[in-house]
Amino acid sequence: MPLLQRSGEPDLHYLIDDFTDPWRNAPYLFLQHGFGRSGQFWYSWVPYLSRWFKVVRPDVRGLGRSSADFDLEKNFTVEKCIDDLHALISHLGGGPVHYCGESMGGILGLVLAATYPQLLRSLCLVSTPVHLNDKTKATYALGHESESQAQKSMGMKAWVAATNRTTRFPAHADPQLLLWYEQEFEKSNPQVQQTMSQVLHRTSALSYLAKIKAPVLGLYPSKGPITSEEQMRLLKENIRDLKLIHLPSDFHKIQLMFPQTCANHLLHFISAIDGSVCHEA
Repeated sequence: MPLLQRSGEPDLHYLIDDFTDPWRNAPYLFLQHGFGRSGQFWYSWVPYLSRWFKVVRPDVRGLGRSSADFDLEKNFTVEKCIDDLHALISHLGGGPVHYCGESMGGILGLVLAATYPQLLRSLCLVSTPVHLNDKTKATYALGHESESQAQKSMGMKAWVAATNRTTRFPAHADPQLLLWYEQEFEKSNPQVQQTMSQVLHRTSALSYLAKIKAPVLGLYPSKGPITSEEQMRLLKENIRDLKLIHLPSDFHKIQLMFPQTCANHLLHFISAIDGSVCHEA
């Protein structure tokens, strides 16, 4: 079980999926999960990407199999998560790497790209908001005063099941997919998940967008409940090198509903940047 261990900081768990040719110096591709999840939520992308890239799936501090042995109130911040990514990239050779983040994982990617431009060759955003607007916050509150209050009153498991059906997946989604999502989500520490939720509500990536130098691919639902037209306008007006692709969905989790399509778009995007071939003759 790969762990990055550092003095005074939590151990970070990550997975590496590498089926590249051993004689090629294939680049690293980071797949960063979003709110409350873990690297396991990228499982369906791995077969399409790991033939061409050394795929790295980190667990955010306190989630998945990363350690939660730290002060949540003081040390779960966007800045600390960026420090973790910087440390892991350094541990694996120093970059630059390709980076793909879904939802809040994409927000971390925006901040990382703006703060450490030398570390990223490209950035891909999957259903990533610039910030959570008031409508989204009300949707996640499910009639309570806030999302945090809903999570505490209902319990994280019931809250996730309810919000899966309002924002993440359509009514016709495979019930087994929803069950798997709920069970996998439940494996992480609920206190860390609640803290991450609160951090997300306070975070805006807007001030970072114009500082991003890496080429950016955005994969978004056509009518996402979280990533509105206003969010798309902010991305287009502020990111200098941006390609947007919309997939036909009114729901947030295109990452799990269209894994092959998303992964293929990412492959074509990166191969154009690297001048490499990501298909067999």
